[in-house]
Amino acid sequence: MAEAGFYHLTRTDMAAALPALLGRTLAAGERAVVVCKDAAQLAALDVALWHARQPDWLPHGTKATPHPEWQPVFLTIEDENPAGAAFLFRLGGAAAEMAPYKRVFDLFDGTDETEVAAARARWRAAKAAGHTLTYWKQGEGGWEKAG
Repeated sequence: MAEAGFYHLTRTDMAAALPALLGRTLAAGERAVVVCKDAAQLAALDVALWHARQPDWLPHGTKATPHPEWQPVFLTIEDENPAGAAFLFRLGGAAAEMAPYKRVFDLFDGTDETEVAAARARWRAAKAAGHTLTYWKQGEGGWEKAG
């Protein structure tokens, strides 16, 4: 079973919150798959990661990148994992199976009631499936573990 963290965004959008989490993933020697909810979000995130300031280098790729199997961070809109990543990032309710991963990061927009309700449903489903769950909310000083 995966260790799944649900990340309730209340102070920034995903493009601003994701670089720090991905930076920690790479610093831990892990690879990541980032599943976006649609092609527009993927394209925007691709640009945002190249311009991230902290960390200042987030190597990543997409299906359009040569050798997706070499990418330490792979952006997609499908449930795929060409580089054998152990960490999965699901953005805004993007669908991807949790079971094959060691860690799952489920990021959702806390200002959107539809996304919050969908995240609650994903939480219940993950709990019923036996995954280990944690809940994180953005605070003034960064992520705060709750519950």
